[in-house]
Amino acid sequence: MNFYYWLGYHFSRLVGRLFFRFRVVHRERMIQSGPVILAMNHQSYLDPPLAGTTCDRAIYFLARRTLLDAPLLGWLLPKLNVIPVNQEGVDRGAIKALIRVLKAGNGVLVFPEGSRTLDGKLQPAEPGLGLVIAKTLAPVVPMRIFGAHEALPRGGGGLHFVPITIVIGEPIFFTAADVGPPGKSLYWRLSERVVDAIAALRPN
Repeated sequence: MNFYYWLGYHFSRLVGRLFFRFRVVHRERMIQSGPVILAMNHQSYLDPPLAGTTCDRAIYFLARRTLLDAPLLGWLLPKLNVIPVNQEGVDRGAIKALIRVLKAGNGVLVFPEGSRTLDGKLQPAEPGLGLVIAKTLAPVVPMRIFGAHEALPRGGGGLHFVPITIVIGEPIFFTAADVGPPGKSLYWRLSERVVDAIAALRPN
């Protein structure tokens, strides 16, 4: 971890404990070395920093490209391992960056739904995650966050200090037989397999 990531990591852990009674269930399931995709549902802006604390090493995150237009965020976010992504359509550059990061042996956080939920419910899978799986065969750790929508909902409502929990599922491993032949239907199926695993997770 660089200094800025280390600072953000420990700040996120502190804020989580003090204000959201944040807890991680089945932390022992996390893959702490080598390439890995952390795949989690997306409820609020709190998701990335809290998800990052489930891993003992620095991981990479996707963030909306427009966030980097702000002078301070444009300077800080790259130091926090943020990969900018254009949310209008499929950003092939961001997908290629994810693939490079994974092939270099790092971990990445991906939201299979593509965007934050409006109602707190799990949304349908998008094919982007499946494409990254097919190109890398990186194992996937399904994760589900509970409470973040109530804490900071999309569309306003302010910040509420309610308990937040992340449940970590059993890792999913893929073989060459799982990813052929290539095509958009394959990418959908791979993404849906991960979202099904996320949907099965419960907070207790």
